[in-house]
Amino acid sequence: MHESRYGGIDLSFECSQCGDCCSHLGIVHVIESDLGNLRYVVRNRYSGERTTVTIDPDKTALFLDEKLEKNTFTNRPQACPFFRFIQKEEKGYCCVHATRPDICRDYGCWRMLILDGGGRRAGRIMESRHLASDDPVLLSIFAEKAHNLERLSDSQWDDAVIRMIRSAGYMVRI
Repeated sequence: MHESRYGGIDLSFECSQCGDCCSHLGIVHVIESDLGNLRYVVRNRYSGERTTVTIDPDKTALFLDEKLEKNTFTNRPQACPFFRFIQKEEKGYCCVHATRPDICRDYGCWRMLILDGGGRRAGRIMESRHLASDDPVLLSIFAEKAHNLERLSDSQWDDAVIRMIRSAGYMVRI
């Protein structure tokens, strides 16, 4: 672990590209139209939200690789249409990462979503008790108090962290 700029422990999350988050988003996202030049309109089947996405220039070859596409969807039939998984590397790639829909930006390996008083995302508690945030107040609170909770079971830890965060004026979604 590293010291953060706020004097606490840096518990930032680093994606391992396992692909779990994208492997089921094909049930959410559908390509509504092809705008050409590797631009697409994607519709969220549940919310109806539409997002224009563009294939990232460094992922064009991955996206257009028919063999990789077939392999990805044979092994992960519910995957997002822009997801590609390279088996030998055991890594997944979002081919529209730079322009991905909001649901993808918010989706992750988190167990708690933390919102500020205005309802904007302030941070996320990741599966392994890490706080991913750029909010200096939230980082400070977590750095000061979370280390006192290390010996608690997961459910006790979750309850204590929710109380701690809510008492500071944040909202928590599980």
